[in-house]
Amino acid sequence: MKKIVLIVMDGLGDRPSKVLGNKTPLQVSYRPTMNRMARAGITGLMFPISQGVRSGSDTSHLSILGYDTLKVYSGRGPFEAMGLGMEVRKGDVAFRGNFATRDNEGRISDRRAGRISESTEDLCEAITMNVDGYQFTVKPGVEHRAALVVHGEGLSANLTDSDPHESGLPPEEVRGIADDDEKTARVINKYLSLTREILDNHPFNLERVREGKLPANEFLIRGAGKAPDLEDFNVKYSMKGACVVGIPMITGICKLAGMDPIAAEGVTGRADSDYESKIRAAVNSLDRYDFVLVNVKGTDVAGHDSDPILKRDVIERADRAYRQLLTDDLDVVVAITGDHSTPVSYGDHSGDPLPILIYAEGNRVDGSSLFDEVSCARGSLRINSADLMQYLLNVSDRAEKYGA
Repeated sequence: MKKIVLIVMDGLGDRPSKVLGNKTPLQVSYRPTMNRMARAGITGLMFPISQGVRSGSDTSHLSILGYDTLKVYSGRGPFEAMGLGMEVRKGDVAFRGNFATRDNEGRISDRRAGRISESTEDLCEAITMNVDGYQFTVKPGVEHRAALVVHGEGLSANLTDSDPHESGLPPEEVRGIADDDEKTARVINKYLSLTREILDNHPFNLERVREGKLPANEFLIRGAGKAPDLEDFNVKYSMKGACVVGIPMITGICKLAGMDPIAAEGVTGRADSDYESKIRAAVNSLDRYDFVLVNVKGTDVAGHDSDPILKRDVIERADRAYRQLLTDDLDVVVAITGDHSTPVSYGDHSGDPLPILIYAEGNRVDGSSLFDEVSCARGSLRINSADLMQYLLNVSDRAEKYGA
C-alpha cells in the first residue's frame, strides 16, 4: 500500500486574465514538476461540493476529506477557533473575526485594516470580556484575522454576520434567524458596541494613526457555528492522517477529524509562506503517517487581492517545492488540486471546476501533458470533491472491495 500526499492549493482555479495575455496564472506559470506529474499520471476536473457551487474553504475541505457538509456543517467559526488552539465546548458559539477599519461616518473603509503585519494579541486581550454573564474570548489569527468564542447558557448559532462583506457599508447588526435566537443576538450586539469604544482608544490604534496606518478599530464577525461531531478520519479510512497547514480554520477541521497537525518552520497563511519547508515536513512525516494533507494558501490570497502576477509567482514557488515528492525512494500517491476557484478577475470564490492531477508510479496514465485549467479539461477525470478520498484509496491500494 502506498502513502498519500494530498496538496490543496487554496483558490487555485482561475479565469483568463488580460494582464497575462488571456491566460490563467496557472497556464503562464513555469511548473515543470506539476507538468511532469501530469504526464506520468492522470488529470481532469474536480467540482467542489457539486457543479457550480461557490464553496467556502471550510465546506470544500470537509467535502474533500469525505464528510457530508449537509450533515456536519453549521458554520466556519468553530474550525477557526479550534485551529487557533481555543477550546470550543458543547453549547459554545464561535465566529471568525476580522479587525477592520471604520471611518468617521461609521462605514467600513477597509475590511482587513491594511492587512495588519503586527501582532494583534493586545487588541484581542482588550476585547476579551464578560458581558451579562456571557464570556467573550478572542484570539489572534494570521494578519487581521481572529476568532471569537462565546460561552454561556442557551446560546444560539442561528445568527447573521456583523461583517457587511464589502467596504463602504457600516457594520451590520447581528440578527437571529428565528425569534428564539434574538436573545443571543442582543448580547452579541452589546458586546460589539463595547468593543468599538475600546478599539477606538486603544494605544495600538492610536500609534497606527500616528504612523499614517489604518486603525484596527472595528471587530467584524461572521460564520457563527457550533462544533460538529466528525467521524474520526483514522477510523473512517483505516489509515493515520496528518496535516501541514498554516490556516487555523483548516487546522481546526483536521484536528476535529482526529488528524495530527505537523509544525513546519515558516509555514503561514500568507503568500510568502515557506513551501519548501511545508513539503519537507510532509515528506518527513510519511514514516509515521499514511495520509498527509498540505494546504497552500498563497494562491487564494493572490486571487482575493486580484493580483495575477502574485498568483503566478506563488504557483511557481510551490512547484519548485514539489520536486521533493519525486525522489526515487518515495513510493507515494500525490494528488494536487484546489478547494475552490478564486479568479483574480472576480476577487472571490467562484463555482468554476478545478484542475486535478493524481500521480502514482505504476498506475494508469491518460496522455495528459500539462497541468492547468484548459489542459485538464481534456483529461480523463470528472469527479466531485466528495469522491476524491475514495479515488485516492483505490490508487494507493487501500480500498476495500464492495461485494463478493
